[in-house]
Amino acid sequence: MKLNDQQLLQVIEAALFVAEQPMTAVQLQEQLLAAYSVSNARIKKALAELQQHYQNRGVELVQVASGYRFQSKPEFAALLANLWQEKPPRYSQALLETLALIAYRQPITRGEIEDVRGVSVSSQIMKTLQERGWIKVVGHREVPGRPQLYATTKTFLDDFNIKDLSELPAIAEPASATTAETATNDRVH
Repeated sequence: MKLNDQQLLQVIEAALFVAEQPMTAVQLQEQLLAAYSVSNARIKKALAELQQHYQNRGVELVQVASGYRFQSKPEFAALLANLWQEKPPRYSQALLETLALIAYRQPITRGEIEDVRGVSVSSQIMKTLQERGWIKVVGHREVPGRPQLYATTKTFLDDFNIKDLSELPAIAEPASATTAETATNDRVH
């Protein structure tokens, strides 16, 4: 049996709506469409058509690190949050700083995080980040004590709606003392 283009779109759309996790074109091909001998190029074309179709709708088809998924548009987040009684967890400044350091400087040890932050990192923060699936141990630094090296996961990328680390926002470099002094002098005169 052969699928026409409309049937292929419908099958992929349905699969992505019911999938618990994002799916790649290869996963769609191997797990769903293997019996139909659908090429990877044809699947990618269908995914692009679906993205175009949902462009002006309340949901969108996005590609994240681990594949494609449907999600509500970001501009509706505040409105849709009222549908769930459970409120999303609030994360401390310390946890968010720790996560940012891991994301931007990975692989990184806990000691290196503490050096940058100037305070110790609680075990609870590291545990929370690991339980959330945002970080994992990727090895050990080859120094005495062999401290664990931490890095972000695909779950982190998916949850923050990015495909890879290159999509993280750029961090502004702190202004040097001379630049800050010049800016202050400019305002005074």
